[in-house]
Amino acid sequence: MFFNRKEKKHKVQQRVDIELLKKAFELSNDAVLVVSDEAEVLYANKKMRDFFSLPEKYTGKKLEYMPKIKIQKEWKKLDALIDEAASKKSDQIFTVRHAELESKRRDRGNIPIDLYIDRTASEDDKDGVAMVFMQDLTQQKECREMLYRHKLTKLPNQLQAQEDLNRFFAQIHLHNKKLALLFIDIDNFSEIRSLVGGERSEQILIHFAEYLKQLTKESKSYVYHTFSNIFMICMPKVESLDEVHYLARQIQRELRSFYKISNIHFHLTASIGISIYPDSGSTLTLMDNGFKALSEAQKSGFGHIYVYKKTELESKYDELTLFNEVHHAIDNGEFEVYYQPIVRAKDVEVVGAEALIRWKHKIHGYIPPDVFVPMLEKSGFIIDLGRYVLSEVLKQQKRWELFKFKPIEVSINMSLLELETEGFVENVAQQLAEHQVAPELIKFEITEGAAMQNESKADAQLHALKKLGVSIALDDFGTGYTSFAYLKKFPANILKIDKSMVDHILDQQEDQRIIRAMIELGHNLGMKIVVEGIESLEMADRLIAYGCDYMQGYYFSRPLPAFEFQEMIRR
Repeated sequence: MFFNRKEKKHKVQQRVDIELLKKAFELSNDAVLVVSDEAEVLYANKKMRDFFSLPEKYTGKKLEYMPKIKIQKEWKKLDALIDEAASKKSDQIFTVRHAELESKRRDRGNIPIDLYIDRTASEDDKDGVAMVFMQDLTQQKECREMLYRHKLTKLPNQLQAQEDLNRFFAQIHLHNKKLALLFIDIDNFSEIRSLVGGERSEQILIHFAEYLKQLTKESKSYVYHTFSNIFMICMPKVESLDEVHYLARQIQRELRSFYKISNIHFHLTASIGISIYPDSGSTLTLMDNGFKALSEAQKSGFGHIYVYKKTELESKYDELTLFNEVHHAIDNGEFEVYYQPIVRAKDVEVVGAEALIRWKHKIHGYIPPDVFVPMLEKSGFIIDLGRYVLSEVLKQQKRWELFKFKPIEVSINMSLLELETEGFVENVAQQLAEHQVAPELIKFEITEGAAMQNESKADAQLHALKKLGVSIALDDFGTGYTSFAYLKKFPANILKIDKSMVDHILDQQEDQRIIRAMIELGHNLGMKIVVEGIESLEMADRLIAYGCDYMQGYYFSRPLPAFEFQEMIRR
């Protein structure tokens, strides 16, 4: 009697446990199916009934339609997969990742799933049952699509472009053809937005995206909305550059009569930058070079096309390798500071120098600054290098002071990234105090273009620097777009006129008038004038006559290592 009660209690507990499991499965986001070898449904939770369009009271009935599962490119019936799972003599659950379940509902497509099958059988391998679990990946797929799609136009974005390019690059050598990227930027779009408003400007982008989508479908290309109003087209199998130019000009023609509001036509234009593998560089730099091409197209005005061609320097050096090696170059003592003399115009005496960084690579020898400086700016490593240069210059200044050399003011080039970095001014003050060098012996140079990029930030930092007692020079003057209002408040002691402004001073009267005006302007603003790029006695005499204060260039000296420069000033 006692055992009968115990056995009865155990069976009751089993039923309770089964009911709890059923409730748990009913609430599960995963589809659960228990099916016999004869395809009889022993249990199906709500999610699985939804997948198979089964009524709630379906238990004990056979599946009228055997569901199909797509694995890679092949469709298989569920019962065949259950048999396959049974044939594998292993304790592990039969698993298929990234499959698709054929949907019986017209309102949705195939369902992305992960499939798990666990089949159990009796000892004689009869009367087996299979537990089938399907994890619905629809939400994950939607989240991924949102991540890889532009929010406004729903075109694939730059993340998707990078993934697709890896696939195209892997196939590129199979076709013996070229791959082209076109970067398309609607010109002056911020002004268009101010005219028509945010909502209508977004409609222009959506309309343009639809046009590009149809165009690339016809040309068997791919379109992406990278960011802002910049679109990218990838042409993975290009025979010649003519194909690429034809597509670019077709887009520009379409834009001329592209959009109309209330019978008013917007005659839009686009700047288009093109990079082509292998003509424009390696696969690693193709997107970067495409953006460089776009930048060059925009410099020429509206509606221009520019194709990027790799230079001899790019052919010689692998940027990725250099990028990896540059981080160890300081520790390995590969960077050296050279000094190019600056002479006083009235007596041609060396009174200063510009500190210039040189990289002596263990394999390539001296690498041109034009190669490694832009790379350092992109990576942010220019900040560490700037601190290193300042430290080396201050050490050298202290040596000259100890050995009774005449005081020499040394100019150090400064990037906008350094200037915007928190703690930059504090680091300068700390190093000056540590090396005990007079601040007036240090001058920081910032290019006109960099200073104009972030006027408010640059202005505040430069004033803070000037309070330390160091001098400030506005470098490459004449190459940017400095307004007179900004120049008036710019905290500079020195105006450096760029070499490009004096290259033709001996034979171009227009250049002569411009240089005289620039020197006079600087003097009226209380600044001293340094002219760069002096390459002959005639150029030096002409600029002395115009009233410049200091000169710098190969006529006086090329940049020199510290020991050669100090021999020059010793004499």
